[in-house]
Amino acid sequence: MELLDCYRLLGLRSGASFPDIKSSYRRLAQQYHPDINPNDDRAKEKFIAVTEAYKLLLQVIPPPEDNSYKKESPSVETPPKQPQQAREKWRQKAHKVSKQASPQQPKPQPKPPHVAEIEQRLKWKTYEQLQQFLKERRFPQAIALAEALVERLPHDAEVRQWLAISYQLWARALIAEKQLLKARIFLKKALKTDPKNKSLINEVQRDFKKLEQVF
Repeated sequence: MELLDCYRLLGLRSGASFPDIKSSYRRLAQQYHPDINPNDDRAKEKFIAVTEAYKLLLQVIPPPEDNSYKKESPSVETPPKQPQQAREKWRQKAHKVSKQASPQQPKPQPKPPHVAEIEQRLKWKTYEQLQQFLKERRFPQAIALAEALVERLPHDAEVRQWLAISYQLWARALIAEKQLLKARIFLKKALKTDPKNKSLINEVQRDFKKLEQVF
């Protein structure tokens, strides 16, 4: 199952956050659960599909760190601005609360990978799918995927380059199909997306010349 299909099955846009993914999965799983839809093969298939999509997305976008254990710890009041005797009583109270709470505190959960690592995993997973789309000449899907990745990683030069190349390849396909006005739009988008890429600029200029010849 492709990454874009996972988002589609869960009714989400590519690049959705983990809370959105989790919320959508819970809603759909409840809707199509076999216990709620007995003898309904279509609902069962839908339940299996959304579950597989959810599991695949979890491999790419791990859940955020669970800090709920911090909320369960007994709260310690801020020391009041009172005379020395009152402050001493507060310190004794705080020490007592802390001592009582320590044995009951759950062990901290292991921290998930650093956000940068998660983003890199998502980036290269998306790149593999993008390459597959381009190879199959599924240009609209490739562009939608690349645009979603740029939205998530706007400062990544490589990602912007991938989007610019997707625009250019789609423009070339449009030229071959004689959709010249649309091709011109995507060539301009390619230049605007990656304006410092000299190699891309030279290729796009050649595409523009070819476009003029067809006109």
